[in-house]
This record gives sequence, structure tokens and C-alpha cells, in this order.
Amino acid sequence: MSAPRRHERSAAEMAHARALLPGGVNSPVRAYRAVGGEPVVIASGRGALLTDVDGNEYIDYVASFGPLILGHAPPAVVRAICDAAALGTSFGAPTPAETELAARVVAAVPSIEMVRLVNSGTEATMSALRLARAATGRDLVLKFEGCYHGHADGLLAAAGSGVATFALPDSPGVPAAFAAQTLLAPYNDLDATAAVFAAHPGAIACVIVEPVAGNMGLVEPVPGFLQGLRRLCDRHGALLLFDEVITGFRIGRGGAQQRYGVRPDLTALGKVIGGGLPVGAYGGSRALMERMAPAGDVYQAGTLSGNPLAMAAGIATLDALAADEGAYRRLDLLGARLEGGLADAARGAGVAVAIARVGSALTPFFLASTPRDFTQARAADTAAFARFHRAMLERGVLLPPSQFETWFVSLAHDEALVDRSVAAARDAFGEVARHRAG
Repeated sequence: MSAPRRHERSAAEMAHARALLPGGVNSPVRAYRAVGGEPVVIASGRGALLTDVDGNEYIDYVASFGPLILGHAPPAVVRAICDAAALGTSFGAPTPAETELAARVVAAVPSIEMVRLVNSGTEATMSALRLARAATGRDLVLKFEGCYHGHADGLLAAAGSGVATFALPDSPGVPAAFAAQTLLAPYNDLDATAAVFAAHPGAIACVIVEPVAGNMGLVEPVPGFLQGLRRLCDRHGALLLFDEVITGFRIGRGGAQQRYGVRPDLTALGKVIGGGLPVGAYGGSRALMERMAPAGDVYQAGTLSGNPLAMAAGIATLDALAADEGAYRRLDLLGARLEGGLADAARGAGVAVAIARVGSALTPFFLASTPRDFTQARAADTAAFARFHRAMLERGVLLPPSQFETWFVSLAHDEALVDRSVAAARDAFGEVARHRAG
């Protein structure tokens, strides 16, 4: 192993930040509470690499938690943002770029005929649920344990991701009356879902689901689960909402709904469609979406919705993906290479690790087998992951700072970077094994 890296400037920056920001961060998982040590503070990114304020370089598998499918600062996206900024950063009025991005989304996502652009995934899911309640005249929403749909009141019950990382079952500040509108079932359990419907006949407006769970770590739907949700919703008059904030344009151009052949009524998007800038969207059939004001009576608004900089970045990103016919094939091959290398490295060290992967998104769980729900995911050895994370950081590989987050490969990665990451993992798994042996 090379000499230990120095992190004095990162530590100083975090000390300053903690005096001004709660916990020193603007999103909880970034505080490294689940893995220990001080967060590294980033100065710049280029391609698949990040450089922190101390000058240390890292191979990045955080990818801003998913949006950066082209890597950091891709020239075409940077040019598009700069060109848009030179014309004005916000107008509070329609621009051609909003329609251009919407057209690309409608062309790619099977279930979307019309789309409303917003500023975040949280806004997208919150607004889509409002529409679902209006369309059905019902109040209750059914979600799955471990799926995270943003921090809106009522959606934080058993929400996975940062909530799981901090061992918070819910969140203070959410009125009990709001939380009572959310029903829970285990992910991948159709019998339990059917039982919830049976217990609340004619009362459930919507089932919201991450079609591939990404916030309890990556958990793939078992065969028939998504198709079964479609049948249950049809049978009970509820709408089916796919939260594709992570999976949209990440695991394929048409997202999870195209990959698994299931057509939801509503879809929430974010991350990749903004090319790294703040964005969200929700869409569905023309009949449903024309309920939204000003075409209809369901209100939702946003000063910066359709922001021209985010539109430019999103258009440039989606165009780059569309122009590269082999993009998703290369992403899948790189993801498979990383998965196989990590599995071999863990096996060589005698450490039980099960890797869940869909395309370029994956999570190595410190478990004997890949989980199928939140209960199984939470059985992972989080202390071992924390040790592994710290060891990888010292070897120049930046991972999401929680066992319950997903790793992302970008088109800026190549086989050499993946192989370097696997070599680092071989040493890091060895550290885990030595610690366990005492």
C-alpha cells in the first residue's frame, strides 16, 4: 500500500462547514457517519476521477449518486451549460429547451405521453402522488419498505437510504396524520401487497415503487413482482407509479419499465435527465397529465422548473447517449467486469460478499447472498462495509458512504480503471478479513 493520504484541508473545511451547516453537509449521508472518519471535500472532477482539496485523486463510483452517466465535466455538457448561461440563467417564462427535453423523454420512456418538469426527484414523486390522489379520489398510498422516494412528509416511513444509515425509522416533524396515509409492504412480496389491498378496499390511490430498489443498496425485483403489482393495481382501481429517478436512462434508455416490460400509469424521473444539474420530472398518459394546472385542476408550480441550465445539460446528456449505440452495452460490460473482479477479490480474502447488479448500477453486500427485501439488506455487516470503505478511500477509490447506497459506473470509466479498483478491493477485503481474525 502507498503512503497514507493527507486530508488536513478536508478536515479543516469540514470543521468550518459544521459551524454553518447542520452536520457540515447539505444531505445527511455525505457526513460519513455510517463509515467513520472525515468526509473528503471535493475540489474538482474530470471523467471518472475526482480530486479533493488536499490534491488526492480518486476513482469515483458515487457519480453524484447516479446522474453522471457520462462522467464528470463531459465537454459537450459543459459547453451546453456555458452556452445556455450566456443567454440568461432563469426567466420565469417558457423556453424552447423545456420542450426539447420533454420531447426526448416522451420519445424514450414507454409510458410517458406528457411530462411536467420540476427541480428534484422529491418534487417529482410528491407531485405525481398528488395527481394520483386527484385522479382516483382516494387518499392512501402504498409504498415498500426500504424504497426511498424523497423526503416529502408521508414518504419517510421505512425509507431506506439515509434514513436506514442513521437508524431513523421515520422522521420527527412529520404529523401522524400524514404518516397514516402511507401503507407499507415488504419489497418483492406480492402476497403481502395483496393483503394490504384487501385490508383497505377501495381506498388506495397509488402504489409507488422503485422498480429496481436503489436505496437499501441495489435490490432487483424478483421475476413477476412488477407484473404482479400491475395486475393488483388494475384489479383494485389504483394507479401504479414507478419511481425511476435512479433507473431512468441509467439501466437503459427506456428505464426499468422497458427492461422489465411493465407499463406504469405514472413515472418519476430525475438524475440522468439533468446531466448533473438539479432536475426532476413526472409523466404519464395525456389524459392523466392534463389534470395538472393550467390544463386541469391539480395545482403544482415551481419558480425554477425547466431551468435553462438544467435543460441544456439534460439535452446534451440524452443526446450523447442516443448518439452512442453501444453506450449501454459498454456500461453493462464495465459493470460486469467490476462485479466479477470484486467477487473474486472477496472470495480470495475469504470474505462473504454478495453483489447485486443491474447494468451499470451495483451494490456489494457484506452478506452470504443478495437480499430480496429491506429486512435481508439490513442484515448486512455494516461494520465490515465501513472498514472496507475506509480502506478503499486510502487506496484512491471513492465509494458511496453507506452499505445502503448504490455504486455507479460511468462511460468515462474504462477497463484499466475498473481493474485498478479491483486491485484496491483485493487489499481492502484483506483488511476486513484480518480485522475479523483479530
